Amino acid sequence: MASSADVHVRICGQEIIKYDLEIKALVQDIRDCPGPQSTLMEFNSQVKEKFNKLRLRIQDLEQMAREQDRETDKLAIQAETESQRRQMLSNQTAWRKANLACKLAIDGTEKDELLHGVENQSTRQRKPTKDCLVETSNNITESLMSISRMMAEQVKQSEDTIGTLATSSSTVQETNDEFKSMTGTIHLGRRLILKYNRRELTDKLLIFLALALFFATVLYILKKRLLPFI
Repeated sequence: MASSADVHVRICGQEIIKYDLEIKALVQDIRDCPGPQSTLMEFNSQVKEKFNKLRLRIQDLEQMAREQDRETDKLAIQAETESQRRQMLSNQTAWRKANLACKLAIDGTEKDELLHGVENQSTRQRKPTKDCLVETSNNITESLMSISRMMAEQVKQSEDTIGTLATSSSTVQETNDEFKSMTGTIHLGRRLILKYNRRELTDKLLIFLALALFFATVLYILKKRLLPFI
């Protein structure tokens, strides 16, 4: 009969799988989303909620692994936890890519609708006025600028990520240098302690020899005074 802990682990694992499948389904919905932006935002809100729940359940599974009595069970649950964490990171990457593809598709759709609107207007009005042409040109320019801004934001996010990684690498290097410095200080302290211990031993030996010489001198003087004929 399964123990209560085993049941909890099994339930936790089932919930993790459920959230993983739901996230994959939502990512596919985002990838296929034709728009508008409000629909995309709603999908993203649902994905964030699922990721939060998934992250909590993975943390619960990790805690259960630490509470296991048998080492084999502990290692098995830890391996499952690591596997689920890697799967979550993979889903996050797929989510970002799906968002980018969806945003580009929505912008492309809006651009096509704008161009089709211009064509329809041109059909209805065989002699388009100069103002209409200027307005159409402005609309196309704004749409292209919107796409350019979105791509610039993606580039900036990538630069921020690279900057963060560079900062983390620098911090790790500084910590490593501090550890090396501390190791050198510890070795130096150890050598000083050994040196002082040897000096203390030498001092004790000299004191012992001095005391022995003193007592020998005293005995010699007493012998000469008390027993002069011996």
